[in-house]
Amino acid sequence: MRYLRDRLRRLPSAIGYLVLGGVTSVLSMFALIGLFVVVALSLIGVGIPAIPEAIRVIRPLVGVERRRAARRLGEPIAAVYRPMEGRLPQQLATVFTDPANRRDIGWLLLHAVTGIYVGVLAVALPLSAVNQLLIPAYWRLVPEGTIADFGITVDSWSSALLGMLIAVPVGVVVLQLPVIAGWQATAARILLSPSEDVLLADRVAALTATRAAALDAHGAELRRIERDLHDGAQARIAAVIMQLGLADQLREQDPEAAQGLVRKAQDTATAALAELRDVVRSVYPPVLSDRGLVSAISALAARSPIPVALELSHVGRRPAAVEAAAYFVIAEAITNATKHSRAEFISIVLGGAPALLTIEIRDDGIGGAEESYGGGLAGIRRRAEALDGRMALASPDGGPTVLRVELPCGS
Repeated sequence: MRYLRDRLRRLPSAIGYLVLGGVTSVLSMFALIGLFVVVALSLIGVGIPAIPEAIRVIRPLVGVERRRAARRLGEPIAAVYRPMEGRLPQQLATVFTDPANRRDIGWLLLHAVTGIYVGVLAVALPLSAVNQLLIPAYWRLVPEGTIADFGITVDSWSSALLGMLIAVPVGVVVLQLPVIAGWQATAARILLSPSEDVLLADRVAALTATRAAALDAHGAELRRIERDLHDGAQARIAAVIMQLGLADQLREQDPEAAQGLVRKAQDTATAALAELRDVVRSVYPPVLSDRGLVSAISALAARSPIPVALELSHVGRRPAAVEAAAYFVIAEAITNATKHSRAEFISIVLGGAPALLTIEIRDDGIGGAEESYGGGLAGIRRRAEALDGRMALASPDGGPTVLRVELPCGS
């Protein structure tokens, strides 16, 4: 009974998957016919410029199948294509050398041949099973000899009951439709998934890009720290040295002036110490190591000129680099909202699984936030990607602005 309930529960989605697959199978036939026409015209030179465009046209259809199969299987199917850029010869070289294009065409061929038949069976079998069950109820209402299913002409109660019994094996086959849907989705995953080498190369390229961005961000941070020290604390300390030197020279001639210079040097040294503390906080806020991320974020929220609502759930302690990145992400987001959003309220949700820290920052401002090179949002993305994380921004005109950052916390 448990097996039967499970199959019945999965049956509607399986039928829907296979029926939609029948529709995309017909579209695959038309796509292949169009591709064949382009190839045929290319033999006489006319269709060669259309080859890259034909490949671009079939990709959305294959993308639909990839997403359908991924939802069915509960696991993503990566789409890794080489960019078709440059002049026509370069685009043609990409078309013929990119293994993803060959996988797409292979799937279209298989799906065009099998998908329509499986889709028709997904509709016909359940209807046939219901029809067989209802034969005893209506066989006398139709002209004699009209019902002739599975080679049985229903013209008596015995033949009507026999027809009803045929619903059992048909129903057994119907219950296998979820399995068939799984086979179709698995075939899509096998044919459309890139090879491990391609995934590895793509991963290496992504890590290379994020590493370069992290190095750029690190260099910019070092230059900022050097500039802050040079223009601030270093200049003040030099002033202290000069003031103390003058005080030493005036100590015997004008003790009062010397004492005033000493007091001035003391004030300058105090200001230099405060600037040094600010620089240290900009590198790694001491509150993070002393009190943890939750307390540090609470302090940021308390200092914000815009009211901030915090929702902190299951945060706990995270690696120092992750906590620092989260702190600066939230600080930068609050700063951006204060400067540009005209918001009256900010909400910050911090949480996630132990292996992934998620940050969602929402404001009720005017929206229209855009990521620009060298801007605060670009800096947030660099911080996230340096830790192999992700940033997503939604900021339509009129608001609200929603910034979501995911930071992996390692194993």
